[in-house]
Amino acid sequence: MKLSEFQRAMADEFGTGYGQALLSDLVLGELGGRTGKAAIDAGIPPREVWIALCKEMGVPQSHWYGAGKPAPKR
Repeated sequence: MKLSEFQRAMADEFGTGYGQALLSDLVLGELGGRTGKAAIDAGIPPREVWIALCKEMGVPQSHWYGAGKPAPKR
């Protein structure tokens, strides 16, 4: 997952404002007690941050994979 895909997934799932608040404020034990932003800044792949956020926020697993990718062209 590229950072741009992560950002799109966050906006799609949580909305822009709330997604940014979660990323900067929610401390995730699964990421060593870091926020999502701190984890990404520390080099943790966006996919790992995305999965940790999904687990913590109770996002259905059906939304975890492929999130943030553009819709296929028809």
